Amino acid sequence: MTAAVGVDVGGTFTDVVLVADGTLTTTKVPSTADQSEGVIRGIEKACAEAGIEPAEVSEFSHAMTVSTNALLEGNGAETALVTTEGFRDVLEIGRQTRPDLYDLGAEKPEPLVQRRNRFELPERTTTAGVRDEPDPDALDDLVEQLRASDAESVVVSFLHAYVDASNERQVAERLREELDASVSASHEVLNEFREYERTSTAAVDAYVTPAIDSYIGRLEERAADLGLPQPRIMQSNGGIAAASEIRSHAVQTVLSGPAAGVVGANGTVTAGENESFEGFVTFDMGGTSSDVSLIRDGSVERTTDSEIEGYPVRVPMVDVNTVGAGGGSIAWVDSGGALRVGPKSAGSEPGPACYGRGGEEPTVTDANLVLGYISEETQLGGELGLDVEAAVAALDRLADEAGLGSALEAAQGVFRIANANMTRAIRSVTVERGHDPREFGLVAFGGAGPMHAAALANDLNIGTVVIPHVGGVLSAYGLLDADETYDAVRTYQTPLSDTTSTDLETVYDRLTGELPVDAAGEDVTVRRSADLRYRGQSFELEVDAGRPVDTEALRAAFEATHERVYGYTAEEPVEVVNLRAAAAVPRSVPETDLATDTFDELGEHTAVFGGEEYTTPVYQRPMTPGTTLGGPAVLEQDESTTVVPPAWEATVQENGSIVLTEVRK
Repeated sequence: MTAAVGVDVGGTFTDVVLVADGTLTTTKVPSTADQSEGVIRGIEKACAEAGIEPAEVSEFSHAMTVSTNALLEGNGAETALVTTEGFRDVLEIGRQTRPDLYDLGAEKPEPLVQRRNRFELPERTTTAGVRDEPDPDALDDLVEQLRASDAESVVVSFLHAYVDASNERQVAERLREELDASVSASHEVLNEFREYERTSTAAVDAYVTPAIDSYIGRLEERAADLGLPQPRIMQSNGGIAAASEIRSHAVQTVLSGPAAGVVGANGTVTAGENESFEGFVTFDMGGTSSDVSLIRDGSVERTTDSEIEGYPVRVPMVDVNTVGAGGGSIAWVDSGGALRVGPKSAGSEPGPACYGRGGEEPTVTDANLVLGYISEETQLGGELGLDVEAAVAALDRLADEAGLGSALEAAQGVFRIANANMTRAIRSVTVERGHDPREFGLVAFGGAGPMHAAALANDLNIGTVVIPHVGGVLSAYGLLDADETYDAVRTYQTPLSDTTSTDLETVYDRLTGELPVDAAGEDVTVRRSADLRYRGQSFELEVDAGRPVDTEALRAAFEATHERVYGYTAEEPVEVVNLRAAAAVPRSVPETDLATDTFDELGEHTAVFGGEEYTTPVYQRPMTPGTTLGGPAVLEQDESTTVVPPAWEATVQENGSIVLTEVRK
């Protein structure tokens, strides 16, 4: 028996994909406050449907939102900062950039470490190395102060520790010996220059580590009780890592779930489809939010320049833009009488009004139900029935407040506004970065993504939409396809003309040695890259570094990337800033057979498209390759629903994906 399970926790549902001896089983269960409870419940349900025991599962991969929720809700650990004397306020000062340039009332987020919990220590490292070691008496006093404080976690971030971590390492080791609190050292979290960003990333790590450590501990216990293997955790960079690695590097999980979805999308796009487009926009719409990203040249776009809730996080991660528009996003009327959608969500409890669990506020799901994009008989996740009257009542109240004529008008407004929010997110990763969305396809997934995909594509003039065959649970599916991946970085600031290939190879050899896998292993591949910039610039561009590295090739790659991103090149010297190494151990989804085709017309009902009513057939989603359906149509499966508008048609591909194409007149 070969069985692998992937579990992705979302704000509303927990998605499960189980592959056992070539048979694919998918399911959804409501997410729980303690996410590990929902995870185990979902695995038990999937195993029961597949007719196997949980103890027969040989591989368990997992993505969660524990660290993200800690940041969003502000309920992470009480954190203390230990830093170089004179620099206790680096988190408060930050950068001079404003959150919103023209908003006089704009406020930066409160630092994750309160000022009373920021401690200074006499020591100094310069760009040339250690000048002054930590004062022993001051260190003794610091230990006592931290012991007397309420700190659950401590971050140690010294000036220029990326050059020489000796001082930082000495203090971190002493604190780990003396305190019960977890300790995050900045050189272990992010070995790069820029004190604010390095300290911020380390502070985020310290802030979420206790929650991640506690959560993984509970999950491991529950998994062991069922005979399940220990979980492997999805990182923000799109790779899987051992739970032990994540417990000591919790910041790597801040975009765990969204990263899994993008990896899954990349795995379901065929080579032929990749060749037909400049790339793909991935669109993951769940119950709480929507995530968009790019796939180019068959690879997931990544970044090392991200912010989560206003806090810089500089670890490598899949480049995802998130907007607060999901199926559970609440529609409301602002003080000026304008209709708004999100970012507040009804979650899974009580959920949208149509869930019949006591929710009374109108949501995007309620609007989709009233518009006819979801059938009244639909069982969400295969088990949750819908209350149409409750949805209509909620939208009637919204219509009264917004001055609209009916619940149907309100539903149309909610649908359009939610789509406008998501369209802006897609433009931010395409148009605003020099990409023409018309040259891209759209891969739509998540519980609600396939419902909105064609409407978004129409607004963006994208002519092709791909709906993966497990689109409703693609993030969970992507967990089974993600490679085991680890990253290392080192700042190496020097003019490119002043360094040699030998110098660079020496640094890359050290970086490779820091990776927690044997880089010489038969299955291990190591990607090397460099962050470069023109002299005088403040930010860098990452380019691939060949093997062996060649300085002229680096400059050529940098200038090609600079011209693509900014539209020009300059006659300025090029500087090396950071060198990076990423090791990957390949994994792939076990071979599966497509589900038996259950293509059948389930009935028909009235659906509204563009303000007009259409009699719309409802089908069980077809799986036989070559099957073609013209719109309007609604294609149902347990985990998601695909809407095919008028003037669009759906065709099933060999891998079970459905491709929606606009019918040109």
